[in-house]
Amino acid sequence: MFENLQDKLDRAFKVLKGQGSITEINVAETMKEIRKALLDADVNYKTAKAFTDDVKEKALGQNVLTSISPGQLLTKIMNDELAELMGGTTAELNISDNPTIILIAGLNGAGKTTFSGKLANFLKTQKGKKPLLVAGDVYRPAAIDQLQVLGQQIGVPVYANIESKDPIGIAQEGIAEGKKNGNNIIIIDTAGRLAIDEEMMNEIAAVKASTNPQEILFVVDSMTGQDAVNTAKAFNDRLDFTGVVLTKLDGDTRGGAALSIKSVVDKPIKFIGTGEKMEALDVFHPDRMASRILGMGDVVSLVERAQQQFDEKEAAELQKKIRKNKFDFNDFVSQIQQIKKMGNMKDLMGMIPGVGKAIKDVDIDNNAFTPIEAIIGSMTPYERENPDSINQSRRARIAKGSGTNITEVNKLIKQFEDMRKVMKQFSNPAAAAKMMRGMPKMPFGKR
Repeated sequence: MFENLQDKLDRAFKVLKGQGSITEINVAETMKEIRKALLDADVNYKTAKAFTDDVKEKALGQNVLTSISPGQLLTKIMNDELAELMGGTTAELNISDNPTIILIAGLNGAGKTTFSGKLANFLKTQKGKKPLLVAGDVYRPAAIDQLQVLGQQIGVPVYANIESKDPIGIAQEGIAEGKKNGNNIIIIDTAGRLAIDEEMMNEIAAVKASTNPQEILFVVDSMTGQDAVNTAKAFNDRLDFTGVVLTKLDGDTRGGAALSIKSVVDKPIKFIGTGEKMEALDVFHPDRMASRILGMGDVVSLVERAQQQFDEKEAAELQKKIRKNKFDFNDFVSQIQQIKKMGNMKDLMGMIPGVGKAIKDVDIDNNAFTPIEAIIGSMTPYERENPDSINQSRRARIAKGSGTNITEVNKLIKQFEDMRKVMKQFSNPAAAAKMMRGMPKMPFGKR
């Protein structure tokens, strides 16, 4: 995510490296590089120029704080200004009326139907709502089937009328169905349309007028960059939507749409899609995204994703097992499955400060856990519950059954045993403190 922009901004900041103060000359040179980086990222020209002018104005004349370099000071200013550029604060969904009606709009292929499913899943699992999906795309042959499959997958009902070709009537029928069944959120998926198609634009405007939605979310493929921003403006002129959803952000190395869209249409980004899974939807936080763009990570979002996947009761049971040294391969594979649900591995690691830059050229395979799961899957239930019972002959059988080799099996079991020892030590506060005291003193230098 935003790798190209991150690299170019890094190079821009190097202009100030080793400088004792921020001057008009060195800051102007840096701003020139930053503006170029933003334009290369497909950011709107007016937005890029206004942004760098604002950063320059704030940077000039500021004294460098004790032990902080000009580069670090400018990074702080950049971080604040980037967050402001993308909206400043997190924009929540307007969920007040009962039911709340959410209309989904956008171009063909932007990911509206998938987003509709993700949003229903988010509101159900994270907000405790009872959503209904309405299949309002009467033009794309597979749209209704796709929404029904997604609804079944996440356990959310779908209203569809395959006999009708009237999206306005279907939307109204869906709302009536939702009210009758006590659904407090009604999400209306609509057909993709081009801003230049007057008939289709009139149709979505009519759907809006007949349903009176509390939220109109414009879904846009972030990888289309400046084209996405121009399209958003055209749609906003007709629909006056309440928020933007950026899909496929995990594949966007530039970031132009995310950085430009708020300043051009003056509507907040409310959600970002970060993968194909139904859980791969994040509330958009401008401050956190600014930190990620500047390579400073996003620990808060990482923790939030972990909290969404890890059950408190299950964690308490696991803690008891660790204390008693009963942590087994069943627990181990359960933890792996929960980590996988958190999202793309490279994206997750990029949330750790400093790691994003270190792994930018590293190809991290999302299937990296597959051999481990195959090895554990080839163990008998007894072996998974009793790791110490796995002798050499059992290991040979496990290797053969998993399609791996004895070296890989031995390596996994050794790593598991080492991990279990560390977990056991840290589960006992007294033992953990003793171990920390026994560590060699770090050379922090004179104070």
